[in-house]
Amino acid sequence: MMKLRTVLCFLLLVAGLNTSAQLYNIKDYGAIGDGKTMNTQAIQKAVDAASAKGGGKVVVPAGSFLTGTVHLKSGVELNLEPNAVLLGSASLADYERNDRWYALLIADKQNNISITGKGSIDGQGHDLAMSILKLVKNGAIKDPLVLRRPNETFRPQLIELQRCNKILVKDVTLKNAACWVQTYNLCTDMVFDSVKVRSTAYWNNDGFDIVDCQNVVVKNCDVDAADDGICLKSSDASSACENIVIQDCKIRSSASAVKFGTASLGGFKKIKVNNIFVYNTYRTAVALEIVDGGIMEDVEVSNITAKNSGGGVFIRLGHRKTTVPPGIIRRISIKNVNVEIPAGKPDEGYGIAGPPEEDIFPHNLMPVIIVGLPGHPVQNVSLENINIVTAGAADKKKAYVSLDSIPKIDERASDYPEYVMFGELPAWGLYARHAENISIKNSNFKYVQPDFRAPFVFSDVKGLVMDKVNVPAVISSEAVILHQVSGSSIKNLKTPLPGKATVYTLK
Repeated sequence: MMKLRTVLCFLLLVAGLNTSAQLYNIKDYGAIGDGKTMNTQAIQKAVDAASAKGGGKVVVPAGSFLTGTVHLKSGVELNLEPNAVLLGSASLADYERNDRWYALLIADKQNNISITGKGSIDGQGHDLAMSILKLVKNGAIKDPLVLRRPNETFRPQLIELQRCNKILVKDVTLKNAACWVQTYNLCTDMVFDSVKVRSTAYWNNDGFDIVDCQNVVVKNCDVDAADDGICLKSSDASSACENIVIQDCKIRSSASAVKFGTASLGGFKKIKVNNIFVYNTYRTAVALEIVDGGIMEDVEVSNITAKNSGGGVFIRLGHRKTTVPPGIIRRISIKNVNVEIPAGKPDEGYGIAGPPEEDIFPHNLMPVIIVGLPGHPVQNVSLENINIVTAGAADKKKAYVSLDSIPKIDERASDYPEYVMFGELPAWGLYARHAENISIKNSNFKYVQPDFRAPFVFSDVKGLVMDKVNVPAVISSEAVILHQVSGSSIKNLKTPLPGKATVYTLK
């Protein structure tokens, strides 16, 4: 049903692009594309004129059109022709904010909005961020400068749409944001098709932020971002991200490629992620997180290829928002995943690269992590056709967890969720703790250089199935370490273990 609904949503929006719509060329309203003249009023006049007539196509022709905040309105298609650049001002004074953040393009409670064309939107993010930093240091803006950068709420995004319905973003290039590139909050019926994101100008450059939205398709997109690539968030406990398809995308990130969270008050429901190519990504290819009391359920992840990624899959049920009970993660299906994890930093050489986390949380490589809380397990996770190749070469001098220390690994229940949050873990393939009904089938885990740790460690798990799991490399430990595991079925586990048992139960 979800697939049919999202396809219908897509067809409806595409059909809504009226090729015979009246055209409103921004030059006819006084815009000058020299990259120097401020065109905010001219562009807004064109948008207002189209809206007053019930809708139309506002055309940005070839040229570089400097502008501050423009308010998009119902029925308006903003069309950027080839070689057209909507150039964001480098001065905060030229931006407006809604009840959330500053942005170059803003809309609230509008319908039938489109941003299309082969042109680009350039936020001049580095210069804009530097000018805001100067305002902070001069005392014009009160900001504690956490992490030595201006607060996110002072750094304009390229697009911020909220409480809108029927949105299409197609073919455009979005680049050089000073903060998150684009946020869609409490919106419905959206399609993003063939959008290119090139935003590594400054910190917090998430490629997509989709917040508490329903009926969404993200397809054929190409993202290179200094923060999370495609990120679903839930900031409203009474709402959720629901009925969403993310497919046929290419992602590079100095954080995680596909991420649900960190904000997770309402949750994430009925979501499909399919056919994603991930490369040079600092953290994990797929991160699924509930830490603020929300519910994540009925998530299908399939056909993921990740080359040069810091981790493969990270699933975390935490308790960051302590004023509400812990949330729920259940019914997660992950299949056909191929991940290659290097020895060094996967995003080495990028301008805004991930921090040296191994200095903060010393650890060896950790491909797959599933961790809940005591009494609040991650439930019903199926892993099938998972192929992990890790560089291996773990070093006890860097980090080491002995078998008798497994029960003592810090819960870090309220910590910000990242795959390195626990420091060293005792498994080089898959580590699961506080989980229920975990199934791993038809999968291969191998390293390039030997690793002293066990391939698989399970702690406080009820219901474990392993079938046709292959560890081809000779290992120095038992293949599977069990601690407080009940209801397990482990069969057809293939691994060369001369003189060792395949499964070891920790007393």
